[in-house]
Amino acid sequence: MRKGLLGFTTACAVLALGLTGCGGGSGDKKTDAKKPKIGVILPDSKTSARWETADRKYLTEAFKAAGVDYDIQNAQGDKNAFQTIADQMITNGATVLMIVNLDSGTGKAVLDKAKAQGVATIDYDRLTLGGGAQFYVSFDNVAVGKLQGEGLGKCLTDMKATKPIIAELNGGPTDNNAALFKSGYDSVLDPKYKSGDYVKGPDQSVPDWDNTQAGTIFEQMLTSQPAIAGVLAANDGLGNAAISVLKKNKLNGKVPVTGQDATVQGLQNILVGDQCMTVYKAIKKEADAASALAISLAKGEKGSASQTIKDPTAGKDVPSVLLTPQAIYKDSVKDVVADGFVTKAELCTGDFAALCDAAGVK
Repeated sequence: MRKGLLGFTTACAVLALGLTGCGGGSGDKKTDAKKPKIGVILPDSKTSARWETADRKYLTEAFKAAGVDYDIQNAQGDKNAFQTIADQMITNGATVLMIVNLDSGTGKAVLDKAKAQGVATIDYDRLTLGGGAQFYVSFDNVAVGKLQGEGLGKCLTDMKATKPIIAELNGGPTDNNAALFKSGYDSVLDPKYKSGDYVKGPDQSVPDWDNTQAGTIFEQMLTSQPAIAGVLAANDGLGNAAISVLKKNKLNGKVPVTGQDATVQGLQNILVGDQCMTVYKAIKKEADAASALAISLAKGEKGSASQTIKDPTAGKDVPSVLLTPQAIYKDSVKDVVADGFVTKAELCTGDFAALCDAAGVK
C-alpha cells in the first residue's frame, strides 16, 4: 500500500511521569535539542508486547531514516497521562500527532485539542469514534476477526469436535477494534450456533484487555461451564490467560484457543500445541504506512490514503490505509520468522528448538 522501508536505532529517555519516551532525529545533541515535529502516543506495554517491541521500533526507524524530529511516548494505560503527554507534545511544537487511543472519549479530547492548535492528526491502529482524525492507519479488523472464527472452526474440525461449546473472550469493551474483531468472528460463529453445529457458551469482554483479569474471567467461565470445547480469545495475551487456566485443569491442547498479534508467547503456544492459531499483522507495514503519512504532513503536504472507513459515531468516512492480516497455524509459524517480525533466536529457545525444527523454522 505504500512504498519504502526504513532503518532503526532506538533513542530512549525517561521522561516526566515516569513514562518511557524516544525522540529526536539523528540522536546527536544538536538534533535532540530541536522541538519534535511528529508526536506519537502508544497505549501501554501490558496488554500486548507489540507496542514496544514492534511499533516503537519501526516508527523510530522510519522517522530517523527520513531525518524528521519526533517524540514517541507510551501512556502505559493511564488516561490522564495520555492527555498530559499530548499537551506536552503540542506545547513543544508538534505539527503532527499520531495516537493509539485508550478509549474514544480520551482520544477525542486529545484530537480536538490538537486540531484546535492546527496540528495534523492520525489515528493509528484504533479508530477514535467521533474523533475526526484526518487519517486512520490499521488492518482490516473485521477480517482479523473472521480469520479467528474460521481458525477456531478449522481446529475444531481437525479435532473432530461434535457440537462444541464455545467461550468467547473478547477484547476491551471501550476499544473499537475489539468490537470490529468480534463482528468478524461472530459472523462466522453465529451461523454455527444457529444451525446447532456449535453451542454458544460464555461470552464476555475483558476490561482494558487486561490479561490478569482475563485469567479470572475464563476461570469463572470454565467453572460455570466445564464442558467448554473451544475458546475464541481475541489476542495472544487473552489466549495465554485461558491456556494457563486450561493447564491447571489438564485441558491444554484438548481445547483449541485462538489469538492475535503473533507474539513470541503466542507462537510458542502454537508450536507446543496449546494454541491452535494466531493472526499475524505485519506491524512494519502498518508503521511504514503511518510514518509515511506523518512525514508527509510534517512537511506541510496534504497526505493521501486510497481507502475509507465509516466512523459510525460521526457518520463520516475517514481516509484510511487498511492492511491485510494473515492466519498463522503451526505449519506457518515459519512465515512470521521469515518475515522478520520474530527472530528464530527469540522463538526457538530451550525446548522450543526441536519444535521449531519440526515446524521448518529457519
